[in-house]
Amino acid sequence: MTHHAPTALLSAALQAAERGWHVFPLRPGGKRPALHGESACPRTGPCTSGHLKWEQRATIDPDRIRAAWTAGPFNVGLATGPSGLVVVDLDMPKPNSSTGTPDGVTTFRALCERAGQPVPRTRTIRTASGGWHRYFSAPAAARLHNTASTLAPLVDTRAWGGYIVAAGSVINGHRYEVDGPALINPLPGWLMQSLVPAHPNTVRTNAVPTNAPAPLRTHGGADTAFRWARRSVQTAPEGRRNTTLLDAARAMGRFVAWGDLPRHVVEVAFQAEGEAVGLTAAECRATITSALDWSIRTCRPRPEAA
Repeated sequence: MTHHAPTALLSAALQAAERGWHVFPLRPGGKRPALHGESACPRTGPCTSGHLKWEQRATIDPDRIRAAWTAGPFNVGLATGPSGLVVVDLDMPKPNSSTGTPDGVTTFRALCERAGQPVPRTRTIRTASGGWHRYFSAPAAARLHNTASTLAPLVDTRAWGGYIVAAGSVINGHRYEVDGPALINPLPGWLMQSLVPAHPNTVRTNAVPTNAPAPLRTHGGADTAFRWARRSVQTAPEGRRNTTLLDAARAMGRFVAWGDLPRHVVEVAFQAEGEAVGLTAAECRATITSALDWSIRTCRPRPEAA
């Protein structure tokens, strides 16, 4: 019986799984998940008991990986949360950025200098666009989620609710490749402190003037609206996901303006939900920023209690 050598992408997926990293297929030559959506779910295999999204379907099972990657030349998605990783994504400026815009490597280095810390050494992947992914083992003390430019411009992080394109994948003819040592170090404590979100009740926003009347106690209403807004993004049908994300973020902007929810909490949550349904990180970030800016700018004062 003849055995064909595994493809490079299958090998990359199997090698990641051997490290305990949970993988799933991305569209050939792309970054978006290549898995069926909820409306097309066959309710078989992993989805027998109900539709599972990409983070839940990511696997280290070599048989499932072989079955998936023999069906096509899929790029490799790595679900960071289940894999016990926090990945710092140092991005490149967009082509239409102004001349001299610093890249993520530069802004991250400046962040380290301001903190009085060396640039941490760890496993680093060169991305197809010329950026870098720095892999760290996730801290056991905190369940971290994604961030978008929270640390510094063009510096994102991927943890629970996020994924990255794994080494070996190819986009526009450029391969994601390991650069330097393969050893993964723990996330530095000073970085972890910067990524742990503050509790909403302890954060104040400048959206409401300090001399304004005390806001009504509507935190419960804001929380309920937040849950419904996130749910709408989670269940948005293909073709309506960006529009739904825009509407959901606009709806929450008033609660940010009224001081019920910190803006960064809304941004991080919607970034994770948008990426989870297949939108790109850049697409989510632009949509959320635009929606919140508009909503906060046009927000009317909170209605008086009857």
